[in-house]
Amino acid sequence: MSIIQNRKAFHDYFIEEQVEAGLVLEGWEVKAIRAGRVQLKESYVVWQRGAFWLIGCHITALQSASTHVRPDPVRSRKLLLSQAEINRFIGKVERAGYTMVALDLHYTKGRIKVQVGLAKGKKQHDKRESEKEREWQREKQRIMKDNR
Repeated sequence: MSIIQNRKAFHDYFIEEQVEAGLVLEGWEVKAIRAGRVQLKESYVVWQRGAFWLIGCHITALQSASTHVRPDPVRSRKLLLSQAEINRFIGKVERAGYTMVALDLHYTKGRIKVQVGLAKGKKQHDKRESEKEREWQREKQRIMKDNR
């Protein structure tokens, strides 16, 4: 079940590969995500300190958050990936000019997971071409529907 999707990522990037990763979250963050107070629009993934980290994901704390916890809405959150996935992505991100972006936040067996995509940036003309293709697909569906 999807919590939130990053539609801007599909507009700005060509998504080559996708992988599901776990997130290291604090208790207040889980409660806030379940309440839908999360935003992935400006988030991306970087390789630092021997792990992949989700940067720029904004989780707004609930009003009922504990008084002894100082919530930081945009803190870096560690991603949990298998060693094979880590090795595969390190090479592509560091050498091949790819970037990793968060595409989707969802539940899997009661746990909050993030769908991460290996992406290559689109140029302006690529974005226009993608938009024209999308419009043509919509028009084609309309024509097919009218001909029935």
